[in-house]
Amino acid sequence: MRKLANLGMLLVICLVFLPTTVFAGDFVPELTAKAAIVMEASTGKVLYSRNANERRYPASTTKIITLITALEYGNLDDNVIASPNAATTEGSSLWLSPGEQLKLRDMLYGIMLVSGNDATVAVAEHISGSVTGFAKLMTEKAHAIGAVNSNFVNTSGLPDERHYTTAYDLAKITAYGYKNPLFSQIVSTKNKIIPWPGKEHDRDLYNENRMLWLYDGANGVKTGYTDAAGRCLVSAANRNGIQIIVVVLDSERMWDDSIKLLDYGLAQLKQVPVIHKGDILKTVKIKAGTTSKVKLLAANDIVVPMADNEHDKFTTVIDAPDKINAPLAVGQKLGTAKVMYNNVEVAKIDLIVDQPVERKSFFGKLWGSVVGFVTFVFQNFA
Repeated sequence: MRKLANLGMLLVICLVFLPTTVFAGDFVPELTAKAAIVMEASTGKVLYSRNANERRYPASTTKIITLITALEYGNLDDNVIASPNAATTEGSSLWLSPGEQLKLRDMLYGIMLVSGNDATVAVAEHISGSVTGFAKLMTEKAHAIGAVNSNFVNTSGLPDERHYTTAYDLAKITAYGYKNPLFSQIVSTKNKIIPWPGKEHDRDLYNENRMLWLYDGANGVKTGYTDAAGRCLVSAANRNGIQIIVVVLDSERMWDDSIKLLDYGLAQLKQVPVIHKGDILKTVKIKAGTTSKVKLLAANDIVVPMADNEHDKFTTVIDAPDKINAPLAVGQKLGTAKVMYNNVEVAKIDLIVDQPVERKSFFGKLWGSVVGFVTFVFQNFA
């Protein structure tokens, strides 16, 4: 009996200290992060969360909304001049000199790859005249996206009790960013060479986000650290067209936590076709045409990331006229079809005409009127 008891104790110890394995379904990974979330970008579906609505310091993950705001309010070909104020900004740096000029696009790479605090100030001053003015735009943009529990007072993420966000808000902001191809391009860049005026060589920037090398399909986005915020990471990966976003805040092992959560998120979803190219989605009546109606076909496939038993959460909304005047050309766009997830647009395609329709001639219209009159008389007086 003593041997059996010892064996049982040994089995318990082994089970306790086995490495954590990530499974789909009800099993979730063990984490060191104080707050975390896993989100699918196109639908905003939350696959996992821990303290995701708790307000926290974001450190340099702030620069995600800095980038989005700069892309939407700035001109990438503008020359941005680093003021003495920008050049002397504390923290991580692009090593800008007072008076140095770089294109806005190069400043943005410096912000996202090597976390240049000085570059964020230069960009803010160029677009809004001040960091305060630009931070106001950042907060307004975040709230418009739906990240309503965030407030930003600087562009870099340096600690300030009035500067905060949540894991959910960061995921929401990042998902919005991926709608912009320039955002996707910048945050997924591993290495970028940009000018260094006055030096014998250019700046050779390597992305501080190790996930781009560690994880298959990784395509973003930003690291962050301060004593107040702890180690923070917003990471992302795209596999088979499924874009997953992971946020970990105040994590002791942010790379490990993020890998576990990316694995977990990707295991929950599969791509499911909801509309096929050529599907007939509506029939439209034709006025003054050689035929009385045409079919509207889906111009492309729509495939969406979906968890098991989620079909009822997706709906299709058709936006097309009920009647249209001839003539019409085959393949002519005559509306759109949107796929919605919980009333949020996930994808949209054009609806196109399936056949050409010519306009009736004068005699064709006259004959049609005669036939219509005779039919009316026959039906009502015969």
